[in-house]
Amino acid sequence: MKTYWQNYIDGTWVDGGAGRIDVFNPGTGEKLAEQALAGVAEVDRAVVAAQRVHLSGALSDLRPVERGRMVQAMGRYLIEHIDEIAHVLTLEQGKPLWEARIEVEGAARYFEYYGNQAETVEGRSIPLGKDYLDFTTYEPFGVSAQIIPWNYPIEMTARSLSAALATGNACVIKTPELTPLSNAWLAHAAEAVGLPKGAVNILCGLGSEAGAALSAHPLVNQIVFTGSVPTGVAIATAAAKNVVPCVLELGGKSAAIVHDDADLDAFENDVRWGIYFNAGQVCSAMSRVIAHDSIHDELVERMVGVAQSLTVRPGIDQPEFGPTMGAMVSEAQRDRAADKVGAAHGEGAHVATGGRKMNIPGAFLEPTIVTNVTPDMTIANEEVFGPVLSVLKFSSDEDAIAMANGTPYGLVGGVFTRNLDRATTAARNLRAGQIFVNEWYAGGVETPFGGYGKSGYGREKGREALWNYVQTKNVAIKLG
Repeated sequence: MKTYWQNYIDGTWVDGGAGRIDVFNPGTGEKLAEQALAGVAEVDRAVVAAQRVHLSGALSDLRPVERGRMVQAMGRYLIEHIDEIAHVLTLEQGKPLWEARIEVEGAARYFEYYGNQAETVEGRSIPLGKDYLDFTTYEPFGVSAQIIPWNYPIEMTARSLSAALATGNACVIKTPELTPLSNAWLAHAAEAVGLPKGAVNILCGLGSEAGAALSAHPLVNQIVFTGSVPTGVAIATAAAKNVVPCVLELGGKSAAIVHDDADLDAFENDVRWGIYFNAGQVCSAMSRVIAHDSIHDELVERMVGVAQSLTVRPGIDQPEFGPTMGAMVSEAQRDRAADKVGAAHGEGAHVATGGRKMNIPGAFLEPTIVTNVTPDMTIANEEVFGPVLSVLKFSSDEDAIAMANGTPYGLVGGVFTRNLDRATTAARNLRAGQIFVNEWYAGGVETPFGGYGKSGYGREKGREALWNYVQTKNVAIKLG
C-alpha cells in the first residue's frame, strides 16, 4: 500500500493544488494513505486536455471496432490485476474482500459489454423521395464529466467511462473523497491499452470545490452523477446554466412487496443480497419490505435470522464468499444510519434486531431489522444507506402498491408472488425504473437502470445508456 496517491491528468501523475486528504480504513479506523486533492486549476487542466483529445478526433475518428477493442482491453487489464485492486478497494471502502473481487469483475464486465457495443451505434436513412438523400449520424458530445460515488468507486466509474469511451468521448472523472484510491487502476488501464493522453483524466477533489468547478465548467459537454438528491440538484442547476445534459442517479427507498404465496425460502436469500450486501450502501438496496399481514410474523422471524447469521468484521479478514458483512464506509455514515434507527424507535417502530454501533474499532453497525413501521414514519421515506431494513404490513394488493409508491423516490421495486397476473399488474403499477419479480437484483449490465421522481433521470446500463453520450445529426442532401 502506497502512502501517497496522485491525480492523473493529461497522461501524467500530478499533485493537487488543494493539498492532500487523508484516506481511512473503515475496517479499523486507522489512516490508510494520503490522496492528492485537486482544486479548480487541476479541474481546468483536465477538462482542457479532454477537449483537446475530442477536437483532435483521436477517439471519434477511429473506426468504432478499434475503439471497442481498446475498451474491452481495459476490462481485461482489471481482471489481470484483480488481486491488488480488490485489496486496496477493501481497505478503503470496508466491504469484504470477496465482495471487492465481485466489484472488480463487475467493472470489467462493463468494459466488455460496451466495447462490444461500440460498432452497433448506427444511424438510419430517412426516405424523402427521389430528390433527396437523408440520413442520421451519431456524434459524441465531446467532454464527459463523471462524478463518482464512494459505495462502488471502481464499478460506478467503469459503468460510465466504458460507455463514454466506446462512443468516442473524452472523460474527466472526479473520484469520491472517501474512496479515491482504487480508481488509479483505470488510469493504468487507459495507458496500457493505448488510449491517447487526455482521453481519461482521474482526479480527487472536494465536491464543494472540484465537483462544483467540474459541473459548471464551460467546456464540459455532458455530466454523469450518482449520489444524493441535494448534490444532484446542485449539479443539474450548474449544468443547466451551460445548457449541458445530465444523467442523474440519486438513490432510492426501494420496496419489495411479499405476497402470501411467495417462496419465502428463496426470499431469505434475497434479503441477504438485497440489504446486507456492501453493508446496505447500495442505491437500489431492498430498504423496505412490504409484507402481507398473513405472513408478516413468519417473514420477520426469517429475516431476523438472516441478519443474526451474518459475521461482521473487517473486510480484509473475509476473503471467502459467505454470510459476512464488512464495515460501513466511515464512522460518520455509520452514526447517521444508527441515528435514523434511533429516531424510528422514537416514532414507535420496533427494532427487532441490531441497530447498534458495534463495540469494536471501525465503522461497524449491526445488521438491522425495524418492524412496526408505518408509511408516515421518516425511516419509511428517507434513504438510510446502511444495513437497515424497514418492514411494513399490507392487506390488499392496492395498499401494497400505494405504500411502495409512497415515497419521492422511484429507482427499483420488487414483487414476490407465484401469481403471474399479480406480478405483471404490480410491475405495471409500480413507479420505478426497474422492477424485480421473484429475485432482487435480477438483470445485469445488459438491462437499463435509472429512476423515476427524485431517483433522477437518464439511464445507465444496457444499450439505452449509449444514447446519453451521443447526439443526433441529420444530413439532408438535395440530389440532381
